[in-house]
Amino acid sequence: MNAPAKIAVLISGRGSNMQALAQNAGDDYEIVMVASDRPSAPGLAWAIEHGLPTFALSPKGIGKAAFEDVLDHTLRDAGTQWIALAGYMRLLSNAFVARWRGRIVNIHPSLLPKYKGLDTHARAIAARDLMAGCSVHVVTEELDAGEVLGQQEVAILPDDTPDTLAERVLAAEHQLYPAVLKEFVRR
Repeated sequence: MNAPAKIAVLISGRGSNMQALAQNAGDDYEIVMVASDRPSAPGLAWAIEHGLPTFALSPKGIGKAAFEDVLDHTLRDAGTQWIALAGYMRLLSNAFVARWRGRIVNIHPSLLPKYKGLDTHARAIAARDLMAGCSVHVVTEELDAGEVLGQQEVAILPDDTPDTLAERVLAAEHQLYPAVLKEFVRR
């Protein structure tokens, strides 16, 4: 059996998808770093409590390029092979994506290619869609446009609000992301 793939997870907030990835790590992948652009991100505290190495640095005052250079160096020093974005709310530069081409994945709260970007749940409800859901995709220079690796549908109920739909989609994300990540790092 091969050694587990070494994954760095990037977060900006509470990191519930990072938690799902960490709780499902095993023979296929291990989390070698949880990194954030927000030193106060609640997900960092969870990672520390669970013995995961962490890194936090705000890009404020140093600029995006310098921040990404430090991040890149830190991830490489940790032995990172793959990057999983899990509620990371900062757009990565084309240069950073190019350095990690084909090795960054993201979870997005819509059935891509529908509803790229923000406000996905409100947009799906406004369009009177019957289904919403989530997608795991490869990150490219174009926002939410990389190869879709897996999706899970979630029914939109007649009385749904963006918040109630978001709760159910997030539960689906917690199941989809670890399963797709395991398959992705094996290929």
